[in-house]
Amino acid sequence: MIQYSLQCSKGHRFDAWFKSAAAYDDQKARGIVSCAQCGDGQVEKAPMAPNVARKDGERLPVSAGHADAARMRELLRQYRSKVMEEADYVGDRFAEEARKIHFEEVEARGIYGEASRDDVAGLIEDGVDFLPLPDIGDDN
Repeated sequence: MIQYSLQCSKGHRFDAWFKSAAAYDDQKARGIVSCAQCGDGQVEKAPMAPNVARKDGERLPVSAGHADAARMRELLRQYRSKVMEEADYVGDRFAEEARKIHFEEVEARGIYGEASRDDVAGLIEDGVDFLPLPDIGDDN
């Protein structure tokens, strides 16, 4: 896994994880990398701060010390919990159900589930709005 610091053409900065550098390049070429704040598809890699070596030998990422990091993690956990409490879980039928809602074939409702890379690319191509559900562990 590789983490990139990204920035959209509107100046929003955000971090994203990719399986590899090639995976980032592939997703960018397919147009499925977009700003986490505004959805802008014009995203580029931003300068990144390296890990800082501590004297005791343990490495500490510079971003871990950000004053708002714990608050942001908690807000993401709350968002995930709210979605899971209030939305319908549709499993691997997510792409199919999202399209039905988008094209007004069924009544609009909140849903969550799983989607393959091809499903995600197809939803983007069809203009279906969706967001990944954040999975924030207790320690990060």
